Amino acid sequence: MKKSIFLAACVAAYGVAFANTDTITYVRELDEVVINAPIAQVTNNHLELSQEQLNQSNTGQNLPFLLSSTPALVATSDDGLGIGYTYFRIRGTDHTRINMTLNDVPLNDSESQTVFWVNMTDMASSMSSLNVQRGVGTSTNGSASFGASINMQTGGLSGNEARSYVTVAFNGGMYNTFREMVNTHIVLPGQWRANARFSKVNSDGFLYRTASDLYSYYSDLGWYGDKTEVVARFFGGSEKTGMGWDGVDYNTAYGIDGADRRYNPAGEYTTTAADGSDSTAYYSNQSDNYAQQHAQLFINHRFTPQWSLSATAHYTHGAGYYEQYKRKKLSYWGLSYSHKAYGMYRKQLDNHFFGAVLAAKYISEPIDIQFGGAANYYMGDHFGTLHYLQDTLILPINYEYYRNDAKKTDANIYAKTNWRIINRAKEKLILYADLQYRYVRYERNGMNDEDMTEWPLKVDFHFFNPKAGLTYQNGGHLLSASFAVANREPSRNNYKENVVYDASTNQYTGLPHAERLYDYELGYTYSHSRFAIGANLYFMDYDNQLVLTGEYNDVGAYKTKNVKDSYRMGAEITAGVKITDWLRWDMNVVASRNKILNYHQYIDLYDDQDNWNWVGQDSIVGTTTIAFSPTITAMSLFTFDISGFTTTIQTNVVGKQYLDNTEDENAMLRAYSTTNINLQYQLPIANSQWPDIRLLCQINNIFNAKYANNGGAEASRFMDDSRCCWYYAQAGINVHAGFTVTF
Repeated sequence: MKKSIFLAACVAAYGVAFANTDTITYVRELDEVVINAPIAQVTNNHLELSQEQLNQSNTGQNLPFLLSSTPALVATSDDGLGIGYTYFRIRGTDHTRINMTLNDVPLNDSESQTVFWVNMTDMASSMSSLNVQRGVGTSTNGSASFGASINMQTGGLSGNEARSYVTVAFNGGMYNTFREMVNTHIVLPGQWRANARFSKVNSDGFLYRTASDLYSYYSDLGWYGDKTEVVARFFGGSEKTGMGWDGVDYNTAYGIDGADRRYNPAGEYTTTAADGSDSTAYYSNQSDNYAQQHAQLFINHRFTPQWSLSATAHYTHGAGYYEQYKRKKLSYWGLSYSHKAYGMYRKQLDNHFFGAVLAAKYISEPIDIQFGGAANYYMGDHFGTLHYLQDTLILPINYEYYRNDAKKTDANIYAKTNWRIINRAKEKLILYADLQYRYVRYERNGMNDEDMTEWPLKVDFHFFNPKAGLTYQNGGHLLSASFAVANREPSRNNYKENVVYDASTNQYTGLPHAERLYDYELGYTYSHSRFAIGANLYFMDYDNQLVLTGEYNDVGAYKTKNVKDSYRMGAEITAGVKITDWLRWDMNVVASRNKILNYHQYIDLYDDQDNWNWVGQDSIVGTTTIAFSPTITAMSLFTFDISGFTTTIQTNVVGKQYLDNTEDENAMLRAYSTTNINLQYQLPIANSQWPDIRLLCQINNIFNAKYANNGGAEASRFMDDSRCCWYYAQAGINVHAGFTVTF
């Protein structure tokens, strides 16, 4: 049934940006046909950005907001500025189902399956390129490329630079936001090259008490011979970030009736004075604290013009905690009491991740072959400590109320090929195939911090992920079609929030299932000397998709549940036109339909939000829209480039999004639109004696839209049909300015 829907759907588009030259040329790479462009290199569902493009509007925001021109991408932020905790969704797929690699090394956390960009602030300053692939990704873009994949490459991968240079950048803006960055490239004697960067980002955040204090560094040292490259990389960062994941009510988020949109309830408590009067206070250290260090060793050797071999060894260590002061039932901390009291506690994590990635390539006419694999191992210790309790109980110092450990083995092998069936100057027909086997074992022991029960867990997964497609080019016409299967295991949160373990019978209930995705893609682009237009149609058919329920756990992470049958389908339309030599317009529009079939959910009914007296249950049955999946997203980008002045005007539109899977209009994010202006000027003095100086001014949300880009909802309803929901307010107009000097 759904396959017929796919075949009957209209063609989706994909956009192509334009070069400053009069023509757009095609380039052949191992995995795809791409189109050269200054804003992006694109195939039907690919987008590639260079370091210059990534840093065009870099004033300290994390990577999700620097990717805001990507079709079907919605960026979210806890602090309202895009600097602290930030995430994104692509085609409605959340960040835990988007595979990300850095220099072909897995970047997603093994347990949570996400990337916390706050631990890697300003990483864009060290990237040489970034590729976004919507839908199922190639095996070389990660072992579990599921709803989308992002592959990033850092500097130091080429030894062609002829000179050393130093780049210094400074940005300052509203809400005490500052970014300082020093980046160096050093040409050493012989064939040695080195890069080093240090960045510091500080911000008070738009929301009160969401201040960020962020540091990051990157360094590499490489030897680049005629046939061999050896590169060692070391990078990492540390963060201290005020919590903003509690959210606020509807009126506060949207500034209704004069509500203070910057209000943040995190750390809020009540104090009683000697005269009996109550007042509101806030815990001063309601914060997240974490540090992460990465090491990579990359070796590439070309045996012949056709054969090459690359190998990477990697190690990551992360450690940190978040600290909260909250009123909880004492049973929350494993104490045998049911009454409530304020307590200051920490949830802590110490983990290690290491492994190796190997790939061999054979490039010839008419067939290219690549095969390889990876083996990775993860160890993580989770524990909680109670440091203060506002109660008469006497506890040991730094009382440890839970501890559990986890181990994860992840290994895969793959083989892929490109066969150029037709390879003429203006006509090409290319067939590709990609086969991958993946094995996963996840183990954990100790106390589950969700319900304070002891239970062990050991699960194994065997996944087969085939992919195949055709690409046909004739002059300016490019047509492609592909089919792929992908599987993904549940995350740590999927287990701890759903599984119930009975020690007496050694039986589990509520075990989440692995997800399977069947991804169909059909795309067409036409490029001319001054314009390009394209379409990409996708149909993503899921079995046991883990969808967001709209509910949060105690650390601000969304809860999920399996749904047996669901799909995402859409049309992605992108176009670009070079209007004059100094004016270009790029745009994309994505229309989608995201549905759960035969969905069933019970909703608890309460009398009102003041009393919360339970009065019964209601149930939702039928086909519903998947939470956080807008039916419409769009982007428009005007670029003016005149005599060293470059101005971009970017507008993003995101349609309404439901906060859960009930399609309830009372649990919904309103549609919103934001417009940002970027102004840059390069002083006309750069030469061998003078540095390159660029001035930057970034104005975000120039029309001062009052909007929220994220939120959540309880699985409950009140008798007046209202819902208990929370939202994340985003900043109104905010201005940032600075300069970059390269010498």
